[in-house]
Amino acid sequence: MAASEPDFRLSLPRLLSFSTPGFGVGALAVALGVYLPRYYAGHIGLGLATVGLAFSMIRLSDTLLDPVIGVVMDRSRTRFGRYRVWLVLGAPVLAAGTYMLFEPRAHVSLVYMLAWLLVYYVGSSLTTLSHASWASVIAVNYHERSRVFGAIQFMGVIGAAMALCLPILMARRDGSSGAGDVGAMGWLVVLSIPLGVVLALLSTPEKVVAEKAGETYRLRDYLEMILRPEMARIILADFCLAMGPGWMAALYLFYFHDARGFTTANSSLLLFIYVAAGVAGAPLLSLLARRIGKHVTLMSAAAAYSLGLMVIASTPRGAFAENVVLMFLLGFAASCFPLLDRAMVADVGDAIRLEKGKNRIGLLYAMITTTQKVASALSIGFSFSVLGWIGYRAKEGAVNAPAAIHGMEMVYIIGPIVFVMVGAACFIGYRLDSQRHAEIRRQLAILDAADTEAPVLEGLGGTTAGGRVAGRA
Repeated sequence: MAASEPDFRLSLPRLLSFSTPGFGVGALAVALGVYLPRYYAGHIGLGLATVGLAFSMIRLSDTLLDPVIGVVMDRSRTRFGRYRVWLVLGAPVLAAGTYMLFEPRAHVSLVYMLAWLLVYYVGSSLTTLSHASWASVIAVNYHERSRVFGAIQFMGVIGAAMALCLPILMARRDGSSGAGDVGAMGWLVVLSIPLGVVLALLSTPEKVVAEKAGETYRLRDYLEMILRPEMARIILADFCLAMGPGWMAALYLFYFHDARGFTTANSSLLLFIYVAAGVAGAPLLSLLARRIGKHVTLMSAAAAYSLGLMVIASTPRGAFAENVVLMFLLGFAASCFPLLDRAMVADVGDAIRLEKGKNRIGLLYAMITTTQKVASALSIGFSFSVLGWIGYRAKEGAVNAPAAIHGMEMVYIIGPIVFVMVGAACFIGYRLDSQRHAEIRRQLAILDAADTEAPVLEGLGGTTAGGRVAGRA
């Protein structure tokens, strides 16, 4: 092999097939982040504080599992690959947890919600970790990673948009919603997750990367990766860029219904526009990242997102047309937060493999999913707790005083802006750009050329003809 690597690209059909597990994950992001907490707090009647605490407890406890899963994935080596076997294992766990949460039995208790939230989050960890890790070894080029993770984000946006169509289509004549739309969202995920996994398996092989023999994983290695300057920046930024939109999502329906004067159906339609904007945002911002760099694109998008939130707060109550434009711009900007963070983690993984001779990509993504879960837990727990402190009532049919509604408006706007701007600031002075990564890949190509014990694995759908799909990673 030459000292430099060829610019291989997955063909568009294979790329889209590989990305299809992102559809169900995207649908879940909206359904679980926006609709499920409100459903359990308002319709089931468990209360804001109880639901917020439950989500926080399970999310935070589940974060302890992610590093373990990441290490086990990195150490796995089967004839079907290192990561995709875990994607197969995670799909039924995620589907089972989703079904039981979105189709709850009568007289749901706190214990019921806690138990099935735990099952859901375990399945989510297995699925998202394995899929992201697999993506990182498919795409080895700095810019190709933006393309692959952009495709996954694109599928996630499509899934989220489909989930949001359900409450719009199922709304009553007065614009209100019923409990059935939550169940319909659950079924969308339960059916799409297994289908997406099958399509990914049939279309895409996996390369098991070469490693130095005789080395073992130590706790010190984990700490070194966390404290590594590039990774520390990404972890903190990822937490903040998840915390901001997560905070916004948790309070979204309360804000647009009570403060902005929209029906549930119109609120869902605006949220649909926000999510659908990612169909354009994910590929276009991914393309921009290839021109100006991933971290510069993230910083620019975060500034635009914060500005959009401030403008929304100044629009007249019930101004639908203005909010359509603003929600599109917000969704367009936010679409690049998760995809570029994950593409940057893969770049750090290359640098670590060059220095240490060990593939730690699963563990690195475990760090990111951990920050995502902590952010999700805290965004729901904190925001719901603050609403309770200011006297806001979430029970269906409750009437809130103007002071409580105004307080809720402030909580909705200020929290996301603060977190997103802190996330953007994390990338000031970031150095792992395209030029530095190209040199890392050049040196890895030299090392991989000498390796004869890391064969390219066959995809379930056929061989990798001409070496187009499976490249050295």
